[in-house]
Amino acid sequence: MPSKPILVVTRHFTDAVETRIARDFEARRNPNDRALTPDELIAAAEGADALFISPAEKLDATFFARVPKSVKAIATFSVGYDHIDLAAAKASGIPVSNTPGVLNDATADVAMLLLLGASRRAYESQQLVRSGEWPKRKPADLLGWQLTGSILGIYGMGRIGQALAHRARAFGMTIHYNNRKPLPESEAQGAIFHDTPESLLRASNFLSIHAPSSAETKHFLNRKTIDLLPQGAIVINTARGALVNDEDLIAALRSGRIAAAGLDVFEGEPNVNPGYLDLPNAYLLPHIGSATIETRTAMGMLALDNIQAVLNGQPPPTPIPLP
Repeated sequence: MPSKPILVVTRHFTDAVETRIARDFEARRNPNDRALTPDELIAAAEGADALFISPAEKLDATFFARVPKSVKAIATFSVGYDHIDLAAAKASGIPVSNTPGVLNDATADVAMLLLLGASRRAYESQQLVRSGEWPKRKPADLLGWQLTGSILGIYGMGRIGQALAHRARAFGMTIHYNNRKPLPESEAQGAIFHDTPESLLRASNFLSIHAPSSAETKHFLNRKTIDLLPQGAIVINTARGALVNDEDLIAALRSGRIAAAGLDVFEGEPNVNPGYLDLPNAYLLPHIGSATIETRTAMGMLALDNIQAVLNGQPPPTPIPLP
């Protein structure tokens, strides 16, 4: 009986994904379930057929120069791939893949949660209840901002942006968006296209960020772009932390220029800029956009589909586009 392919697995997954890994592969596990350093990943990859990594593992040019020749496929348990040096991956000849599509609804749900939590001052409200301070506050102390009748600007109208737009319409919001190009009306569903990010920002009472992380989008939200938003706008980010200049957003939250922010992602996470931590108008989550059993299972299964396709001589179903 032929031996199973050797798969380096850097995280633990849902039961269904773990069952498939045990059935189809000889797994080399990360015993600590933490991010592996490049040296640790290289050591684990010696003689392995494929790598199943998380966004916490950084695959730079040095990694690809050293990766063992036995490795035939790399799959990341994420949609984003800013942790992978794509030029180096292309030069290595190793197919790399991600998990788009299957987490649209879960991430859009969290974006909606952030919209509601930030606009209705949910963090402050919970603190009042848990601290016993509720009886000491006046009814006007927790006035928030209503979604109904407001403009939601979506920066990056891909699958997740469209899923958020679908939810926000049910709350009576008007959708505006900026994308590389306008969507077909069947996808736009009446959303208003802006041909520049600047035009979108000027119109947006609420701004939700859904663009990919790249050199072009790094610190998209900064002091200059914040100043284009209407006074008291509310900012949501479920994309990548690198799209926001933390110091500039923190300053705007402190001054009231931005009324509130809902953030599920942070630059340098899991480390978070400490300036956010004492801000009552910052509604913060620990990158849980895809964190449902159903979605994490679907992501794991898609990653394994990608790996097994390559090992069987086929292209991965969802390859990362290489430069």
